Amino acid sequence: MTTPSWVADSLWWQVYPLGALGADTTGQDRGARHTLRDLAAWLDYAVELGTNGIALGPIFRSMTHGYDTTDYFTIDERLGTLSDFDALIEECHRRGLRVMLDGVFNHVGKEHPAFQEVLTQGSPASRCDWFDLTWPTGDQPGAVPAYRSFEGHDSLITLNHDEPAVRDLVVDVMCHWLDRGADAWRLDAAYAVPVGFWSLVLSRVRERHPDVYVMGEVLHGDYSEFVTSSGVDAVTQYELWKAIWSSVNDRNLFELDHALGRHNTLVESFLPWTFVGNHDVTRLATQLTQPEHLAHALVVLTTVGGTPAVYYGDEQAFEGLKEERFGGDDAIRPALPDRPEELAPDGWPVYRLHQELIALRRRHRWLTYATVEQLHLTNEQLVYRSAYDDNSLVVALSLADDEVTVPTPGGTRLLAGSADLAGAGEGASAHLQPHGWAIFGTN
Repeated sequence: MTTPSWVADSLWWQVYPLGALGADTTGQDRGARHTLRDLAAWLDYAVELGTNGIALGPIFRSMTHGYDTTDYFTIDERLGTLSDFDALIEECHRRGLRVMLDGVFNHVGKEHPAFQEVLTQGSPASRCDWFDLTWPTGDQPGAVPAYRSFEGHDSLITLNHDEPAVRDLVVDVMCHWLDRGADAWRLDAAYAVPVGFWSLVLSRVRERHPDVYVMGEVLHGDYSEFVTSSGVDAVTQYELWKAIWSSVNDRNLFELDHALGRHNTLVESFLPWTFVGNHDVTRLATQLTQPEHLAHALVVLTTVGGTPAVYYGDEQAFEGLKEERFGGDDAIRPALPDRPEELAPDGWPVYRLHQELIALRRRHRWLTYATVEQLHLTNEQLVYRSAYDDNSLVVALSLADDEVTVPTPGGTRLLAGSADLAGAGEGASAHLQPHGWAIFGTN
């Protein structure tokens, strides 16, 4: 593993700036209602939550939602200027917050100058090889070629990753912003790009920035193989995300237990990026059929191995349904008020729960590398031991409508949650209230 040592203690607050700062994402209004500098009002809030990294969504000039980039070297005018970026970096680093940027390197927006040159100049365009194009017979300037697009979106033009100039571009972009103060990169749609491209690019980036952390978006497949072949430090753990909410909703904790077993194998080879919400999925508070089970999801997130991330607003139980339509992401990418004290009062208990569980993880730093051993399993109850070296915790979850008693072998004292612990050591058991949970120390 080449992951920088500082990542072992990292826990991220993920923010989608265009949404959080109230920008218009239709492409009609290019003015800045708020700038990146205004996110500084939320940095103490993130620190008090317990996070020490800010993972920013797209901030470069784009057509609409940020994932249709038109200039990798310019801050989107809807988010302000380069000086606003510099100010945010300074404020983050002053508080000990690392900064991650979102790099969309699988495709560009249709209005990117390189593609516009292709449309106006035809095949003689100097950057024609940046794209995988098929020209009509009798090609003339102004002819429109067929091109590869990202997942059928005609406005997202896939780059030709076999072209050396594209590799050079991505290396230059990544290093430019690392030079400017960024600490890490998220690679959007990393799964759609040949792993050999990432391997060549990242080896060059790390020659100049050996301490950079790189996380790739990968939905399915062999996560460990992708990490090994591509050279990224981590990928998104979507398998665990899905198992957490669906097993709770279905009251089928066998699904979660199976996912945790698979998660163990990942932790042994790299530190997965773990989450229960992000900018692409329905909010956890909306996804769960019973709001009292939100705590169970957070307990899993904070007691298993990996690098956890909290999506802005989830720590306040924001709701939002993702829909497959134009503007269907707006509900899950809402504007924040100007400052935290303007948040609605009913979300603060969930914030304090996040604080409690993140603080527990901070006190047990080894949880970053922990693997899980199942101790007790039914449809509605799961007890597991998280352990690394000589350290361990016992976690008990119940989805039942009634009080239950579950074995908690090794448990000696209550660290978080609510339960009556009977006995200690291998013969311990815990009495949980309906929909209860508890975390126990073992020494």
